[in-house]
Amino acid sequence: MTLQSKRSLIRLAGWSSLAAAAALVGCGKKDEAPTAAAPASAAPAKAEPLKIAFAYVGPVGDGGWTFAHDNARKALEKEFGDKIVTSFVEKVPEAADAERVFRDMAGQGNKLIFGTTFGYMEPMLKVAADLPDVKFEHATGYKTAPNMRTYDSRTYEGAYMAGVIAGGMTKTNTIGVVGSIPIPEVIRNINSFTLGAQSVNPKVKTKVVWVNKWFDPPQETEAAQSLMNGGADVLMQNTDSSAVLQTAEKAGKYAFGWDSDMTAYAPKAHLASAVINWAPYYIKATQDALGGTWKGDERSWWGVKEGAIDLVSISDKVPAELKARAEAAKAGLKDGSLVIWKGPITGNDGKEVLAKDAVADDKFLGGINFFVKGVEGKVPGGDKK
Repeated sequence: MTLQSKRSLIRLAGWSSLAAAAALVGCGKKDEAPTAAAPASAAPAKAEPLKIAFAYVGPVGDGGWTFAHDNARKALEKEFGDKIVTSFVEKVPEAADAERVFRDMAGQGNKLIFGTTFGYMEPMLKVAADLPDVKFEHATGYKTAPNMRTYDSRTYEGAYMAGVIAGGMTKTNTIGVVGSIPIPEVIRNINSFTLGAQSVNPKVKTKVVWVNKWFDPPQETEAAQSLMNGGADVLMQNTDSSAVLQTAEKAGKYAFGWDSDMTAYAPKAHLASAVINWAPYYIKATQDALGGTWKGDERSWWGVKEGAIDLVSISDKVPAELKARAEAAKAGLKDGSLVIWKGPITGNDGKEVLAKDAVADDKFLGGINFFVKGVEGKVPGGDKK
């Protein structure tokens, strides 16, 4: 029986008693109509959406790193609908200004904040200590806190798969990489690109030019041209724009897209794109926050196996046999049968860095500061061990 029905019965019983009393005293008055029922209680208020903010190091239109993060943010909105509200700030420097941006995001009511580049680590750590009720997520870093955790993608897996194709496509046995900043992530990618190429063509050597920035198309262009002047005929970059690919096309050389599918920028030069899909992790992190299971002091590092890394849009210019080798590498990374960093591996100084059959763990991979055999030159600061 509903509450409303119960109220009606009580009201009816009350009026019956009054009528009986009136008859006893011979009052002879007519019963008055009962008052209107009280309105049903209002439905509970709808929960406020979770506010989520993203800090981007580059412009959303860079076609690479930041573009990939923003695509994942859009996928997040599609996944959760009105349960969340997202926002972003682009071109946030890896400097003290990042701290101001994080504090401003929290001040606007954002309870889950993503910082999408390595240089945000210290500013985010500082803000997290002051705002324990806000959840912070830092990309590519290694420091955590009770309300801050890190996430990363195994970009070196994409670099390796690209290397497989590069090793088969080079005519000069020289491939080149435009490096951004000499941190372990980038060094690991250069080495993995080389290892992938050497798995097909042991004669391959790799040249590297550093630009010391994540996004600087003019410098990336200049670096790419320098590599080609030095004999490299297949290029990769660990920078955020499509400048390297476009420069290769103008010179009649080959190159790869990085972080996002860059086919459209230079279709004649494009061999494939090593892409990152951040959506699986962003969806998980948001679900954790909504479901009350989010925990700080955690680290996540996802790759091909988790759907975070892929090699896409392999060009028709790539021979079928070579494409099959790249696809086999992808399948091996997915099921675990392929281990990229397995000994014997030697540094370019001739010293063994991984003994035969030894497998590098994540601690080893996270601290790489050397070049493998075949990569020319020295890592800036790499002598400090």
